[in-house]
Amino acid sequence: MLVLTGLLSVLSLPAQGKSPYIHKVYDFQPAPGQFINVSPEYEPGDTQADIIRKTEELLVGEESSMISLGAYGGYVIFGFDHPVVNVPGKPDFKVFGNVFINPLPGALSESSEPGIVTVSHDANGNGIPDDEWYELAGSEYHQPATVHNYRITYYKPDADKVPAPDADYPQLTDTTYIRWVDNRGNQGYVSKNTFHHQPYYPQWIEADSLVFEGARLADNYVVDGTGNYQLHAFDWGYADNASNTGALSAFNIEWAVDREGEKKRLSEIHFVKVYTAVNQYCGWLGESSTEISGAMDLHPEATATAANRPQATESFRLLNHPVQDQLLIASPVRQTVTVFGYDGRKRMSFLVECGMNTIPCSQLPKGFYILAAQDQTVKFSKQ
Repeated sequence: MLVLTGLLSVLSLPAQGKSPYIHKVYDFQPAPGQFINVSPEYEPGDTQADIIRKTEELLVGEESSMISLGAYGGYVIFGFDHPVVNVPGKPDFKVFGNVFINPLPGALSESSEPGIVTVSHDANGNGIPDDEWYELAGSEYHQPATVHNYRITYYKPDADKVPAPDADYPQLTDTTYIRWVDNRGNQGYVSKNTFHHQPYYPQWIEADSLVFEGARLADNYVVDGTGNYQLHAFDWGYADNASNTGALSAFNIEWAVDREGEKKRLSEIHFVKVYTAVNQYCGWLGESSTEISGAMDLHPEATATAANRPQATESFRLLNHPVQDQLLIASPVRQTVTVFGYDGRKRMSFLVECGMNTIPCSQLPKGFYILAAQDQTVKFSKQ
């Protein structure tokens, strides 16, 4: 059994250089899936180092391509040529996926394969991601259906395994292809389909099993009346969850929480890890697999200073600025927050819970406003 804690290529980030795009891939460990051994392509004799190099060729720079992380838990770790600075009140970086937009009114997407994003600060200064990781807590972090401390094991199929096709779905050529079990008493399979004939288990991994750990989000698919699978997006805070061009593909370092769910105040981060966050199989469509097609620092020229460090005395924090249709508010307690116009008139008042809160504000006209709670006020602009 192999527990994937990271086979890391060791190379320090350069001290200078301000490209906004991915500079280096430190690790790539996909879970089994129908696009594995294809993107990036495995060739006989490839080692872990070869696969990381090929992953870099696809992800580094502005003209990046796409990789698949496979089923639940598969991950990639990358960094920029500089630390990403936490600029208070603004999103700090984007992670690009391959979501397409659903044209139906009110729908965010129908192809969301969400990945959880975690970040790390190079606390020991050795240039490799071996320090603690912090999850960027998205909209589902506190939801009852989210499973924290989830663990899954995949088992390598025998070379002479007899396929078990599905009589009702001819697209599925082996429904017992790669077995998995989790720490919640569940088990199942990554099935093989007629669209992808290559092995789905990473061929450069010699171990007979793969183990991944993290948080698991609830299934996000529904089946419509025609038998098509609709993979609906979560509200915010996940990779490959919404359009690359919209605000929902952006991430704020201020969302970081530790293993106990407590807020972690980071002035800057050096490494980003993304892993597939759902364990779901969608019939003929196959397993849900987060795809990554690049990343971008949204303010590469920023410098970490004392002003970048959120103050411990804050009674709440506005996580997005400027604001469009939603206020994203982190609060340490359950409390009432009020929005005032610059003329002093009360425009909105609402109750926020402890943790992350998403408050619709599309009814507010464009302009400047003040958020107030307890003895704290925050200015923001509505676009």
